[in-house]
Amino acid sequence: MLDLITIGRSSVDLYGMQTGGRLEDMSSFRKYVGGSPCNIAIGAARLGLRTALVSRVGDEAMGRFIREQLAREGCDLRGLVTDPERLTALVLLGIRDETRFPLIFVRENCADMALCEDDIDPAFIASARTVVATGTHLSHPRTEAAVIKALTIAREAGRATALDIDYRPNLWGLGGHDTGEERYQESRAVTAKLQSTLGLFDLIVGTEEEFHIAGGSTDTLEALRRVRSLCDAVLVCKRGPMGATVFEGEIPDSLDAGIHGKGFKVEVFNVLGAGDGFMAGLLKGWIEGEPWETALTRANACGALAVSRHGCAPAYPSLPELTHFLSTPITNPALRHDRALEQIHWSTLRRKHWPSLRAFAFDHRAQIEEIAAANEAPADRIPAFKLLCLRAALQVADGRDGFGILCDDRLGRAALHAAAETPLWIGRPVEVPSSRPLELEIGPDYGSDLIDWPVDHTVKVLCRYHPDEPQEMRDAQEACILRLADAARRAGLDLLLEVILPDPDSGDGALTARAIARFYDLGVWPDWWKLAPMQSAADWEQVCETISTRDPHCRGVVVLGLGEEEAVLSASFAAAARQPLVKGFAVGRTIFGAVAEQWFAGRIDDATAVSTMAGGFARLCREWDEARGVQTEDRKETA
Repeated sequence: MLDLITIGRSSVDLYGMQTGGRLEDMSSFRKYVGGSPCNIAIGAARLGLRTALVSRVGDEAMGRFIREQLAREGCDLRGLVTDPERLTALVLLGIRDETRFPLIFVRENCADMALCEDDIDPAFIASARTVVATGTHLSHPRTEAAVIKALTIAREAGRATALDIDYRPNLWGLGGHDTGEERYQESRAVTAKLQSTLGLFDLIVGTEEEFHIAGGSTDTLEALRRVRSLCDAVLVCKRGPMGATVFEGEIPDSLDAGIHGKGFKVEVFNVLGAGDGFMAGLLKGWIEGEPWETALTRANACGALAVSRHGCAPAYPSLPELTHFLSTPITNPALRHDRALEQIHWSTLRRKHWPSLRAFAFDHRAQIEEIAAANEAPADRIPAFKLLCLRAALQVADGRDGFGILCDDRLGRAALHAAAETPLWIGRPVEVPSSRPLELEIGPDYGSDLIDWPVDHTVKVLCRYHPDEPQEMRDAQEACILRLADAARRAGLDLLLEVILPDPDSGDGALTARAIARFYDLGVWPDWWKLAPMQSAADWEQVCETISTRDPHCRGVVVLGLGEEEAVLSASFAAAARQPLVKGFAVGRTIFGAVAEQWFAGRIDDATAVSTMAGGFARLCREWDEARGVQTEDRKETA
């Protein structure tokens, strides 16, 4: 069974990146999934609940974005209808200061407001332990009918029901387009509509202002009593920095007389969406039968994390992050500046999981330029060769996950663009080839360049580094990596750090482990490590133990080729594959080196080049899989 189905709004939030100014003056925006039911479904899924959304999205890029993001979060999509006639709703939001958060709802005849009774599948609704409705979809007869149908089915099936009042006057047609920020406006019509449905719920959650509209009184206790007179639901009143209070029975004479959970004193950066994060944490406890004190503490913690970050759904914690937060004293009330907490948030909520990675690396620039020049081939033929490399990689991958490429933007731009529609993992180099101390091809402000990259691209940097090199050299290299790591994280991009120790130490596991530990000491947490093909199982064990101890959420390690013969790589694969942290390899010259010599010299045609490189890549994939113990009978090998 599903744990939770939410019903209602689904939109795309366009969040202003500049804070402290007017929405009119914001010049760049980040795109997130939004809408209270979407947010709740995502927040609860991150905490381990099996969630789904019933709503509509448009048949366009924004609708597909919502679908893809929900799928990445693990939400069931069977109740999400694609509307071919209407656009997905948009919301423009900004952070003005600690109390003002301007927003504009762009929802004229939007897809989610076309939700109707025919979209409600009785079997699907009955498959969830809990159905959660939000108030906005009671504002229109068509969407109200859909919500009432779902709630009726749920109750007849013995399922629990909950209401997040989610009162936005603007979405009930009160005020103009410029009143999106308003949280309360008195309306007898809205009160009457809400009150006509209160008896359908087992749990009702709202702020004091939201209970004011539901109860028809601006006296919170009086409003709660009026709601209580209409239903037996558990009432949860959110009280901002004072936390929240649960009332299971009669309403007492003081809000403080209800049930409370632990609160958290944090800096408020952005209140938008915090209530949805709170709701996700509360539902986790309610559905799993925890005491209210425990459920409220969890909900308060989710709200505290939400108000500390940019965006709504992106701010909500994963279960490991929430566990860490609840068990660790707060040292910095501005939680978004807590590096350990932010690292857990980042590393446990990555966009895609890569349990294995076999990558064809043709990001080489200087080496391929040298090969072309040596064969008197014009440099403008290099982009065409990199397209052949991509064709070889795609031929071996055959549409399956677990394969990737490393390709540069300077000589391989056409290949990078062509790879965008494929399931390949994509890494891009930023270092100046052979530079030592390390220099980058991007900059001087790294972030200004990285912000233009697609979010699924991985920043790859090769650093020829030794833990015992001269202090001046080490300082320069480490400073460069620190700046790059910070820029990559701010741009929302994975970082692959390729560390090569100068000969003769390139295969030394102890020195490699020391180099890795040094970067962690500096506060660099690479998402991936790319390391030399060490031949000793003991060396691989030492290196992987160092990484796992410092960062248990690291994506993994890939083995680089260094232009070695296939036999040398095969021996390294056999040693490395014993470590679960080693996910595969990223090899280049071993695959393309001889082919490039012949192709640039005009001795082989395109088809032969692709076939030969695909054969070499496929052999390495087979050798890795066999070393790992993966069954290969069902794998298509391109000879």
